[in-house]
Amino acid sequence: MSNNSFSFWATKSGSKPDLLCGRPADYFVVQKHFIILICATIVLGGFSRMVLKNSEVFVLMILSVSGFVTGRLAYHFVEVHQIVYPLLKTPSFSLYCYFLPLIVFMAALDVDFYIVKNVFWQVLLTGLISFGTAFAIISYVVLKLNGHSWDFQCCMLFSITLCIIDPLHSVNTLKTIGISKMYTDIIRGESLIICSFTCIFFGIFRGHSTDTSMFRELHIIIGLSFDIFGSTVCGYWCTRVIQIILTDLFSNTLTNVVLCFSLVYMTFYLVEYFGMSGIVALVTVGLNLDSLSFKPRMEFIITKFLIMCSSVYEHLIYAFFGIVIGCGEIKYFKFNSVVFTVTLFVTVNFVRLLTIILVSPILMHSSYEYDWRWGFVIAWSGIRGVFSLLLAPDIYNISRFKLPAPHMFIFYIQVLSLLTTGINSHMMLRSANTLGLCALSLPRQMAVRNAIEHIQETIRNTITLFKTEKILTNVNWNVVEEKAKIEYNPILKQTHVQVSHSPLSPKEESPTDEVLIEEARLHVAIIQMSSFEKQCNDGTLGVEAARILIGATKSYCPIHGKFMSISDVSTYVRARSWLIKFKNMLTYLEYHKERILFTVPGNNKFLIFVYHIIISEEFEYATYVVTIMYIFPMIIHLWPIARELNVSALTSINYYFMFLYTLESALKVLILKRKYFLQNWNTLDFFIIVMGITDILCMYFVKLRPDSLILIQFTVVIGYLRVIRFLPIFKIIIPILINMADVQIKKSLSLMYSITKGYVKSQEDAKLLIRQISGRESIYRKLYDILEKNKREAIRELGLIEHEGRDVVIALKTKQTIRNVIAKALKNLTFLWSRGIIDKHEGIEMNKVLLTKIKALNNFPMAIPPPTPDKYLPNIVWMENKDVLIEFFKERTKLTYFDYGDIICREGEMSQGIFLIISGMASLHSSSPTFGIDSTQRTDRQFKTMYTEYCTSGDVLGELSCLLKREIEYTAICETTLQAFFISLEDLYEGFDVFWPSLEYKMWLKLALSIANQYFEPNIAGEDLKFHKCVLYNHAYVETLSSYNEMTLNHVIMKLIILVYGIVINSKTEETFVAPSIIPKSCEQIQGISDVSKLLIIPTSEPAKNDATSHAMVSTGLRTTKKDYNWKRKDEFESGHLFRKAF
Repeated sequence: MSNNSFSFWATKSGSKPDLLCGRPADYFVVQKHFIILICATIVLGGFSRMVLKNSEVFVLMILSVSGFVTGRLAYHFVEVHQIVYPLLKTPSFSLYCYFLPLIVFMAALDVDFYIVKNVFWQVLLTGLISFGTAFAIISYVVLKLNGHSWDFQCCMLFSITLCIIDPLHSVNTLKTIGISKMYTDIIRGESLIICSFTCIFFGIFRGHSTDTSMFRELHIIIGLSFDIFGSTVCGYWCTRVIQIILTDLFSNTLTNVVLCFSLVYMTFYLVEYFGMSGIVALVTVGLNLDSLSFKPRMEFIITKFLIMCSSVYEHLIYAFFGIVIGCGEIKYFKFNSVVFTVTLFVTVNFVRLLTIILVSPILMHSSYEYDWRWGFVIAWSGIRGVFSLLLAPDIYNISRFKLPAPHMFIFYIQVLSLLTTGINSHMMLRSANTLGLCALSLPRQMAVRNAIEHIQETIRNTITLFKTEKILTNVNWNVVEEKAKIEYNPILKQTHVQVSHSPLSPKEESPTDEVLIEEARLHVAIIQMSSFEKQCNDGTLGVEAARILIGATKSYCPIHGKFMSISDVSTYVRARSWLIKFKNMLTYLEYHKERILFTVPGNNKFLIFVYHIIISEEFEYATYVVTIMYIFPMIIHLWPIARELNVSALTSINYYFMFLYTLESALKVLILKRKYFLQNWNTLDFFIIVMGITDILCMYFVKLRPDSLILIQFTVVIGYLRVIRFLPIFKIIIPILINMADVQIKKSLSLMYSITKGYVKSQEDAKLLIRQISGRESIYRKLYDILEKNKREAIRELGLIEHEGRDVVIALKTKQTIRNVIAKALKNLTFLWSRGIIDKHEGIEMNKVLLTKIKALNNFPMAIPPPTPDKYLPNIVWMENKDVLIEFFKERTKLTYFDYGDIICREGEMSQGIFLIISGMASLHSSSPTFGIDSTQRTDRQFKTMYTEYCTSGDVLGELSCLLKREIEYTAICETTLQAFFISLEDLYEGFDVFWPSLEYKMWLKLALSIANQYFEPNIAGEDLKFHKCVLYNHAYVETLSSYNEMTLNHVIMKLIILVYGIVINSKTEETFVAPSIIPKSCEQIQGISDVSKLLIIPTSEPAKNDATSHAMVSTGLRTTKKDYNWKRKDEFESGHLFRKAF
């Protein structure tokens, strides 16, 4: 950073700045007009982009030419020269510091960190090969063919500058032709590596004299180490700080935009101030930031602002350097300059082609899609841009020999940049079209066709719904349908992507299932990543867990045919098992002062006195103090010179400490006797005493026989073994290490539980969309089976984690529940605010209160002890935490225990009661749920495959079988040791009798809500169907329909009707509906044809709350009515005598 206070071109010693315009300013300079030049450049660039929307190279050409014209005018006219003079006087390094940090940051921010991490060595090798090849060939061509008599140093610096590939423009065209992001990230990573290396190289020259005697090998190595590793570390920690600032709940949009912009420059300048590379630090920051590093919906705003700034910077760079070129002497522009420019253009592209040939094995190893066609397209990606331009002035400033035409360096680089940006971009697109790389594959066409058909169906349904609205009766629906119709081919033509203009013809080869599965696999991965990000934005998934899941998904995407399973993302297992083993070892070594070993002696007062000494805390701390005090003598003993000067003092200190060690052990032996050696630490103390006595004896014998070499060597070795005297100090450290290991284990468990839960949610989201991405029914079945299998494995993993760390899972679930409740409150607050019910000031204050509560969850305890077994009964939702119900069943429950592999209940057996799992996990194995329907009545959509589910703490087994007094439909097997409460069938039906009819109804309501949430979550997403609200406010209720009974459906008051058990038919059309299914609104009357059919009905309006009673549905044969009641026995219900007080 030193010696950078020169003007645009370096100052000559003892003279004024050597300005390129040919003469210094011999007039009074007024710099206030320079801002006009900046604004005019920005406006010209903006209008050019507006007119030439997809021609960035023409915009840059217009700015460069306008800058050149302005420079020529400044060369001849003082008025114009006065405007551009501040630019000419500005140090070139200042422009470098103004523009390059943000551009580098934006280039790195667009690179996917997970992809680069997975192919880091490929990127590094590609960058090194690219730079080495380009430097060797370009430097040779420049040395031989330049016509300006450049010296060797100028040629080398010019060649290094031309080696930089622009990371922005080199991949913009590749994105439009549908190339894999892996290739674009490899190219960007390669260009960032070259740019970082070049900036470090120029920084070394910029900060030192050109005298080679100043360059010491050690100084260069240390400088490079700081520039590479030190800058990377600084960039990493700056990323952590930026993430904390940008994810702060209380920051607003404007604050985040300003902070992000300023922190980029602050990072660059701080790192440069401490003598390291700010560019490397910014590359590290950009790579480590992702969409999860910002608040939800904030990334789009910030990135758009930064893209706008970087685009403005690019326009200013081309215009400014055009001015600088125009201010130079025009006599140096000759025909040889044109020939040299064309030669450089050909050389740059030849070098790029040669580089792609050399790195083709690396690219083929990175992706199975790579072939020679992609290599030919990528060979045109060697585009030069602003990176080379900003370093061009330093060629003149750094070189020892000052050339008369320094502006020619900028001229060649800027012209080469415009040529490569225009011609190479066009050739990439043209070659991709010619080689057929832009044509959509058949599986992709089928996926796009399915998506458009789905959108078209949604439009038709919307139009059908709008036709029923009275206010829209006069609308010409034919015109609406015609204008809303989506054409398949024109949409795709607008994206310049080639597709077939008709469905697959008979002559076309239909894609195989393997090809379709592979295409669908990539879609599933995209759906999963979208689900992870959405869960993170909603607060249901932690940022760290979401990053791991997204990174794992991107890691497995390039593997052909690989569907990511939970075992693939469970890399924590190795770390966790290591932590557990480490903790077990520390627990084994932990010092436990067991008082059982210390038996109180008889009536001997001396032994009683000694006993009270050795069991006291002071005695333990005294031994630690003695051990610590010996550190200084041990240091002197290990230092040869100090040992020779203090031999007698060290000997006396050794005797003193050995006396203290012996006294401590003697007191313990006196009390413990043979039990002394039952404690490992006592054995270590005894060994230290033996070694100490041996050391003293050896020193004594050395004095007697000073000529014995073997005895002297043995004594020296024994002396060094005095280090073991410090081992007892670990008795203090081990408990601290155990606590640290325990905290890390709990963090690992909590993180893996969040990861697994997020993975399960992503599998469910993918299952909802696989119908749209699968082109055939067979593909749909295969995808469904794969996703279901992976989901079951993840659920099983959830159960195992919960069994292993119940306290951690309880804390995590509690924290998540609190967050969900507060998030719901925030949504309600936003609704009230938007409707004007509360004003802006009150809304802001209430929002701060809720956000403070969310932020306080960061300090939520990592573990919460699980409740005692008798506290689990209130967890049964249909008990509603009512004391009467809890006390009734508490007297009738029995605590049962099962070992691993035990069968709790078997499929086909009659149910004996219900089980409430307290701890452990059980797996349920059966065929698909029947929902009260015979196998002969099942439709094709019910897959006849084995069905597996996992139950953990708080789940109830056997409810449905007990309600129907039917055989159990699954086999429950213990996957771990299991503890459960058992309520027998007789006790359960006694409860039905005592609390009739509400208890039985609540059990049906709980089961109905569970089935609805499991199978129809998207349909009921906006409904508040919590159990207690359904009981108190009738947000949903259950209707019972017996065999051959009919029920009229009033869709005016019934918003949604879900058949959760049994089978019914439409009384008019005799269309059959089997559970679980939604009864369509076209059905006005249904008839039950199974023994019992249960329907969950969600009303359109919310009934008023009944404060005194609860609502229950009582079957009355032909129809079901809603009645209010107090708790009564069944016999007393008819006679009217109260059994218990209402609650």
